[in-house]
Amino acid sequence: MPLSPATIEAIQALMARAGLTEDDLREQFVLGSGSGGQKINKTSSAVRLTHLPTGLWVKVQSSRSREDNRWLARRALAERILEIRDGERSARQQEREKIRRQKRRRSRRQKARMLDDKAKHAAKKAARRWTPEG
Repeated sequence: MPLSPATIEAIQALMARAGLTEDDLREQFVLGSGSGGQKINKTSSAVRLTHLPTGLWVKVQSSRSREDNRWLARRALAERILEIRDGERSARQQEREKIRRQKRRRSRRQKARMLDDKAKHAAKKAARRWTPEG
């Protein structure tokens, strides 16, 4: 399904916020790689977008559609420029930090409290269990 006009307008607004113009961009269509089989490896639907003044580049192959990848590459490049320029944390970076927090080891106190809560919950469930005595 192609990108909606609202999505394209949002990407254009993000590009304007980042100060990106079409004149500053060099766009190349390159062969894709990875899963997807022969069709992905034979067609040049991946987009490599280079910002000439800074030398930053992104390669996007999120979709099988070349047009979608063109816009997604512009969004990725604008986000990266804003991240560097303004120190904004990208959604990708926020997701990495969230996963790191989830995997972080608990402190001894947190672990003891969690295990105590689990034991209380298990005792509560055991008290509800049916027995033949009544």
